Amino acid sequence: MVSSSHEAMPGIFTHDAAAVGHAFRVLDLPFPEPIAVEQISVDLTATTPVERRADTILRVTTADDEFLLIVEAQSSKDATRVAAWSFYVTFLHNKYELPVVLVVVCHDKETATWASRPLTPAYRGWTTFTLQPLVLGPHNVPAITDPAEVLADLPLAALSAITHAREPEIGEILDSIIVAVRRRGCDDETEFYAELIEQGISHTDAAQLWGDKMDTDLSFFRSESAQRLRAQGREQGREEARAEEAAHAVLTVLTGRGIELSVVQRQRLVETADLDQLHAWLLQAVTATQAGELFD
Repeated sequence: MVSSSHEAMPGIFTHDAAAVGHAFRVLDLPFPEPIAVEQISVDLTATTPVERRADTILRVTTADDEFLLIVEAQSSKDATRVAAWSFYVTFLHNKYELPVVLVVVCHDKETATWASRPLTPAYRGWTTFTLQPLVLGPHNVPAITDPAEVLADLPLAALSAITHAREPEIGEILDSIIVAVRRRGCDDETEFYAELIEQGISHTDAAQLWGDKMDTDLSFFRSESAQRLRAQGREQGREEARAEEAAHAVLTVLTGRGIELSVVQRQRLVETADLDQLHAWLLQAVTATQAGELFD
């Protein structure tokens, strides 16, 4: 299920193409400097009626070649993502006939450590292929605590705040951003990144800290457009919560009746945001004898 925080992290890359090259340098990767970055459709739905959407997919052109960059936000360990990410990579490679690189952006070191390991869908020790994401997290994205550095590189400062959201240094990072934004003043760029940070850390304890700082130190961000964006974010958060509760109810009923879901079926359930569909599944779950009656 795509959430506001999932949209925020890849937003850094789609808003400013230079951020793609910056991420490569942070990770010390031997990739050429991008000269063009084009966002392409995130819809990965194949002929089967199962909707699959990545967070962000970019077509990156360098002086030497082209490749696709998948940017995924991950807030916790989730074994179902191995199957999803494997599908994204193979589907895009077949569709565009281009190399595919998967970047996973994490909130904390535990999730980053999990995502950094080679992911190997296997049967009885036999591995068909290995998926190796590039991971951005607090282990390799610097903690930007100097306002001068924030002013020099707003995209990296925003990424720093998002990836360190659950780390002890998050307070210092947010303070440095507050000071830098006050020095620069309110403009489209600072407003964009302030909103991006708010969305990117929305599911962490740092959200309250950022909200308090916005209220006391950056009151000029209470513009009509900013308030509208925040209201939209809160409404989206409520809708996501209702969808998660409905999906949990479906899963509880099926589990209670001894009906197991496959990895693909469980993924489809938890990623569905359509409340009408979830309520329909809940009614079906009461009488179904197998999972296929709901999802096939």
